[in-house]
Amino acid sequence: MQKIRITLLWILSLQFANAQCAMCKAVVENGDNKMAEGINTGIIYLMLFPYLFLALGIYIFFRRYKKRKNKL
Repeated sequence: MQKIRITLLWILSLQFANAQCAMCKAVVENGDNKMAEGINTGIIYLMLFPYLFLALGIYIFFRRYKKRKNKL
């Protein structure tokens, strides 16, 4: 049940994740709103893949751990 809550909270928090580096912020302040949304989307897109790879690695690790534990 706790895994479901954490997953749901994580999914809901992605809607509010609008982060910018200092240089991106300076560029966006001089641009329009559409450009700012595009930069935020790009940052989130680039941030997503390391977390996906980490989650995949943890999943594979625990899956193999459970298989080895069941064989013993």
